[in-house]
Amino acid sequence: MTDQTRLSWTDVRDEIRARILNRTYAPGDRLPRDEDIAQEFGCARTTVHRAMQDLSQTGLVERKRRGGTHVLSDPVTRATFDIPITRREVEQRGSKYDYQLIRRSVELTPLTIMARFGITSAIKMLRVKALHLADNRPYIFEDRWIDLRSTPAIMEVDLTRQSANEWLVHNKPYSRLDVRFSAMSAEGESARFLEAPEGSALFVIERTTWIGTAPITTVQAIAAPGYQLAAQS
Repeated sequence: MTDQTRLSWTDVRDEIRARILNRTYAPGDRLPRDEDIAQEFGCARTTVHRAMQDLSQTGLVERKRRGGTHVLSDPVTRATFDIPITRREVEQRGSKYDYQLIRRSVELTPLTIMARFGITSAIKMLRVKALHLADNRPYIFEDRWIDLRSTPAIMEVDLTRQSANEWLVHNKPYSRLDVRFSAMSAEGESARFLEAPEGSALFVIERTTWIGTAPITTVQAIAAPGYQLAAQS
């Protein structure tokens, strides 16, 4: 292979990342040796090493000296914004976490959800409403839609025991993420489930993910009064 056609480390990274996302390499799998990947792609071992370093830094793989490279069983699904596991977020605050499934149903997508996903026809998706609690107090109320075409396994999950948030982070890496922040006035379900006074201001995080062009999930996560979003680097 000539220098002009030799792959860069970003090319190698993107191909390995794609294989992780499409489950060619599943969570917990050991990846081929750097030497074998270099031979497959026709590139230098240092190119593979640089690609693997980046995948490790972004939370998809773990590299151990003499232990090889493994796809993380508990990946940090990352783009420009990490999708947190709410249970861990609560526990890291030193609070006791609890979770309540409010309702799960299969419904036709309304226009607002179609717009979030960028789809033009209504389809049936799984809708999940749930409440996350910290120290027995409402923490986040979420209203989530999950595309069953890309994520059929969610139908077998006992969502009374595990939140869709946590299951998706563990089991459904994404390739595209849209995040929006806004505020809304507490009313109806949001006021009732978050025990917030009618008309009080609530912080809203709206996240939508895709694998390629296929929708995965969109969620409106509404935080109880006093919620703080923190970021560290």
